[in-house]
Amino acid sequence: MRIARLKSADLHWQEDGDPGGLPVVFANSLGTDLRLWDKVIALLPQEGLRLIRFDKRGHGLSSCPPPPYTMQGLSDDTEQLLNAIGVSSCVFVGLSIGGMIGQLLASQRPDLIRGLVLSNTAAKMGTPEMWQDRIDRIRQDGIVSMADAILERWFGADFRRSEECTAWRYMLTRTPVNGYNGCSAAIAATDLTSTTAELRLPVLGIGGEQDLASPPDQVRATTSLVPGSRYAEIEDAGHLPCVERPDIYAAHLLTFLKEDLHA
Repeated sequence: MRIARLKSADLHWQEDGDPGGLPVVFANSLGTDLRLWDKVIALLPQEGLRLIRFDKRGHGLSSCPPPPYTMQGLSDDTEQLLNAIGVSSCVFVGLSIGGMIGQLLASQRPDLIRGLVLSNTAAKMGTPEMWQDRIDRIRQDGIVSMADAILERWFGADFRRSEECTAWRYMLTRTPVNGYNGCSAAIAATDLTSTTAELRLPVLGIGGEQDLASPPDQVRATTSLVPGSRYAEIEDAGHLPCVERPDIYAAHLLTFLKEDLHA
């Protein structure tokens, strides 16, 4: 296991594939850790690609500084991590809040982000009131009080009946409350519409047909802010299609790398 000691937090990160290959950086959703990408990483070429993933602050094996958190702070964490591990240019794959981090980082460091995958995300997600209601309930009753509702937004009905879904429930409910609520507050305060519309780089949007957290129309609308972008929708998948349909997800990534980035 690897820990990058940064100014703002200690981030747990992992690397697979080719150390000399094109860096592809994966950023996780709220309430998950870097294991979110296990199935996809296993399907990608292990030669020619340096596959990097990390736990954002307050999640997984990273440290959990006390709130408040901001999207700028989460983006700064990511930039510091990439500098620390020698990444000067990468393809960034961000899911949900990870996609918001990617949008902000790409707008501020266009030299660092060569291509951007906006998976199950948007320039603005939800309303401040909705997020505050969730924060208040979790502060009072814990994440377990919201677990069923969150899993309904994450996965389709068939997957929720599987044994594997039980493990995702445990991952969610073991997320530190400060980490979950800190990131929730960061999402609540963020609207990236204007800066994302100014991006000029290859962008792939990925939506899940059954996603109730970031519905496909939101993902498509955010993707379309960037001229020349492309959008793909995965059937029979919710908010985490890299878990439910990893084969299709990996295929979309490879097409993007080959056709848009000539990697």
